[in-house]
Amino acid sequence: MNPLVQLAAEEAENPLIPPIPELVIGLIAFVIVFGFLAKKLLPNINKVLDARREAIEGGIEKAESAQTEAQSVLEQYKAQLAEARHEAARLRQEAQEQGASLIAEMRAEGQRQREEIIAAGHAQIEADRKAASQALRQDVGKLATDLAGKLVGESLEDHARQSRTIDRFLGELEEKAEATR
Repeated sequence: MNPLVQLAAEEAENPLIPPIPELVIGLIAFVIVFGFLAKKLLPNINKVLDARREAIEGGIEKAESAQTEAQSVLEQYKAQLAEARHEAARLRQEAQEQGASLIAEMRAEGQRQREEIIAAGHAQIEADRKAASQALRQDVGKLATDLAGKLVGESLEDHARQSRTIDRFLGELEEKAEATR
């Protein structure tokens, strides 16, 4: 064969340029496959993508609503905590006030009891002093009447006379005691 014919035959069978019938059959097959994919597969893919988008958007909305709810619960907890702190401070203040009033009451009660004890002590001392004075008066009167009876030489057993003599004698002693003070 002639190299020119061979070159012309090779040009006719260029592997980069497909033959027309193959090109037409390939184009028809492509359109059929593309049509099948567009009718059957593409709607399913779109449904899946739409469902996914809705799930993601729903998830975002749920997350936002959960975050909003969590924020409101946090605010409620903070408010309750602040209220509890305020209540605790109020209770502490009340306890301190009650403690102070209780201490004041106890002091007043102690002062009152002290005054009662002092008054009772003074009354007892006064009663003891009067009793001692009375006993001393009787003893001194007895001794004075005995002594006066011995000095005078007569008996001063008469009770009325004895009482007057004792009273007069003690009155003179009290006047002398007051004069020396």
